[in-house]
Amino acid sequence: MEKSCSLLIHFHKATPAMANEIKQALESNDVEAKIDAMKKSILMILNGESVPQLFITIIRYVLPSEDHVIQKLLLLYLETLDKTDSTGRMLPEMILVIQNLRNNLQHSNEYIRGVCLRFLCRVAEPELMEPLVPSIIGNLDHRHSFVRRNAVLALMSIYSLPYGEQLLDHAPELIHQLLVSELDASVKRNAFLMLFNCAQFKAVDYLFSNIDRVSDWDEQMQMIVLELIRKVCRKNRNEKGKYIQIIISLLNSPLTAVIYECANALMSLSSAPTAIRAAANTYCQLLLSQSDNNVKLIVLDRLNELKSLHREVMVEMIMDVLRALSSPSLDVRRKTIDIVLDLITPKNVDEVVLMLKKEVMKTQSVEIEKNGEYRQMLVQGIHSCAIKFPEVASTVVLLLMDFLGDSNVASAIDVIVFVREITETNPKLRVSIITRLLDTFYQIRAARVCSCALWILGEYCFSIPEVGSGIETIRQCIGDLPFFRASEDGEAPNVLKGSQQRNLRSLILSGDFFLGAVVACTLTKLILRLEDVHESKPEVNKLSTEALLVMVSMLQLGQSSYFPHPIDNDSYDRIVLCIRLLCNSSNEIRKIWLQSCRESFVKMLADKQLREIEEIKAKAQISHAQPDDLIDFYHLKSRKGMSQLELEDEVQDDLKHATGEFTKDGKDANKLNRILQLTGFSDPVYAEAFVTVHHYDIILDVTIINRTKLTLQNLCLELATMGDLKLVEHPQNYTLAPRSSKQIKANIKVSSTETGVIFGNLVYETSNVLERNVIVLNDIHIDIMDYISPASCADVAFRTMWAEFEWENKVAVNTIIEDEKEFLDHIVKSTNMKCLTPLSALDGECGFLAANLYAKSVFGEDALVNVSIEKQSDSKLTGYIRIRSKTQGIALSLGDKITLKQKGSS
Repeated sequence: MEKSCSLLIHFHKATPAMANEIKQALESNDVEAKIDAMKKSILMILNGESVPQLFITIIRYVLPSEDHVIQKLLLLYLETLDKTDSTGRMLPEMILVIQNLRNNLQHSNEYIRGVCLRFLCRVAEPELMEPLVPSIIGNLDHRHSFVRRNAVLALMSIYSLPYGEQLLDHAPELIHQLLVSELDASVKRNAFLMLFNCAQFKAVDYLFSNIDRVSDWDEQMQMIVLELIRKVCRKNRNEKGKYIQIIISLLNSPLTAVIYECANALMSLSSAPTAIRAAANTYCQLLLSQSDNNVKLIVLDRLNELKSLHREVMVEMIMDVLRALSSPSLDVRRKTIDIVLDLITPKNVDEVVLMLKKEVMKTQSVEIEKNGEYRQMLVQGIHSCAIKFPEVASTVVLLLMDFLGDSNVASAIDVIVFVREITETNPKLRVSIITRLLDTFYQIRAARVCSCALWILGEYCFSIPEVGSGIETIRQCIGDLPFFRASEDGEAPNVLKGSQQRNLRSLILSGDFFLGAVVACTLTKLILRLEDVHESKPEVNKLSTEALLVMVSMLQLGQSSYFPHPIDNDSYDRIVLCIRLLCNSSNEIRKIWLQSCRESFVKMLADKQLREIEEIKAKAQISHAQPDDLIDFYHLKSRKGMSQLELEDEVQDDLKHATGEFTKDGKDANKLNRILQLTGFSDPVYAEAFVTVHHYDIILDVTIINRTKLTLQNLCLELATMGDLKLVEHPQNYTLAPRSSKQIKANIKVSSTETGVIFGNLVYETSNVLERNVIVLNDIHIDIMDYISPASCADVAFRTMWAEFEWENKVAVNTIIEDEKEFLDHIVKSTNMKCLTPLSALDGECGFLAANLYAKSVFGEDALVNVSIEKQSDSKLTGYIRIRSKTQGIALSLGDKITLKQKGSS
């Protein structure tokens, strides 16, 4: 594959064919043998085995054959054959081939003519094509459309050759005449395509002369029209108004591919609200009418793009977008909810929440695969709506509390976190939430949900009935005490009976003493609050005694030799602290337990809200025009002959000019950082590469300069890759004149987030020396930072992924930076990640710092980083940076990047 080739066939080299055998088969009169021999000849040439001795045999014995299969194989053979010698001149034997091709172009059978014309589309030698031009033109008048459409493509191919315009100077006029008189749709499509590529002005003339019939054209023709409109409007933006009218007329087409491209064209060419609204409507129709999930995801991506550019139009379409939730695909639903949550306003929030609420109820009534995961997404969506617009919380919070006992633990956790936040932010709902929580508490089966629910009861049960109900609920869920009778071994199994009906009891007996510590803390808070509000001291003492019995029973259970799960030290200390506090508490301690805990939670919510506001502000930053830019006054423009759509488009363009959206993004200076020197200044050939990364593609634009006084022949850029990189094409050979330069492009595909290496050589020959000269190029390291971007995720999701991901890379801290926060900021900046740990958690000076970082790659991979550092007495920082990911590549590459950058000196 050192040279370009239009034909590629798999060839198994286990039993190579002999040239003599092929020659004998070609000379025989057996048609089947000739066909087999021709196939073997083509395969040998395709795989680099030159067999020049067969060429004359094929000319003598295969060329005269009338068999259609043999003639088709002959054309494939000629396509793969090298038609020039080492100096670039055409082989003299090709004269015989030209005569045969001319005969085929005048053959009585239309199939022979058609395949011959298709073959000529892939021939790049002007000397071979020139004698055949009159015969090709003659085929434009053939009776069969198969011949005519291939004749047009052949002419287009010749016209696009380096000297094609000299061979066919009148081709555009010929094709234009054919286009006017032609009736066959496929021929018209090819003719219009040629005018589009070779004579754009004639294509535009034909389009406007047939503007009333555009909607009746076939799909392929309409697609070329849309491409033509895009091309013309990019060059001349002032004329786009009349073209946009054509696009809007095509929106009524029954062909889904056409209306999708129409919407794309409107979105890229116009900013008028009418046009954008039409594009958004089209996308929404496709979203509902197409059953293919891949199509739905593509359309949702376009709607997401539209949302970022024209949010005010998309807000009107929010309910149409929400109808995509009827799709059974989780990916479609997730993307739909993400788009909708960014479009919520005070006007539409009630409708959106009502729709999400209906979807939640559907998940309860119908058992579908991944129902729990979908319910979790809906809960998170409702949570987001309720935080932005607290007035809607009252309509959903009580409904969602029915799912606290959900078998999907992640969904139940989202519900209880939502309830906790609403209890604090909506004081009016506190009583109803506490009442419902006490009623549904026994349904909860997950330890983490129980812990959060107990915290809510401990913090927000204020009145005597609420406190009493809270203590009674906990006591019923724990059951009879003590848990275990050490003196009577035989009774232990009897005590364990019935534990499944009491959620707290079963969880504690399973060894979850952290939950036991949370129960102790909740009971302590409730008793302390009861002491403040209850006048009856004996009643308080009675409840306090019951709480102490629960705590002592948990300690007895944890320290029992009969129990397989001993209590951990932290939980033991916590429960003992609660016992001491109930026996003797000061006012200062009471204040810490009853007020400071909730104040910390309020501060956490405030920090979270502040971060969200800052993110919104950062996204809302817009570019501004320069003060000396031209101002174009819309009201002073001539409106003569302009439609409403054109007027709107002019206004939007003026607004874009005023806000600087048409100006460059100012990143031109950064382009210099992407130029890599590949050879030394003293090398005879100088090379440098400009690297452009487009997510799944890497484009290498290599500039090669001949610094010698000699002509370099067969100069080739040989590249190879290491890692998950794949070279798409091999650059071909070039001839480079003295002191001249050449631009060579190489395309490389990327399949995963991994630091890859591109290496290679420059190989060339000179006329003086027969040997090939080789210059080894510097390696090009592809940076992982081009593929990952900062992202956010919930703490629960981070912990879940941390537990699931199997690849971990542990990097020891080695830096000259002495401040913990400065080092963290340096790591965040170097790795292009986002710090999930709130700033409030990093405040203060304690000599320790722990933070979680998160990023997502363009391939959808998650990168998790935990930074844990300690400041030593000599001010040096020690600790570890742990990286976890699902794939090995991202963990290793990110670790290498951190090791390289963490010192902070460079």
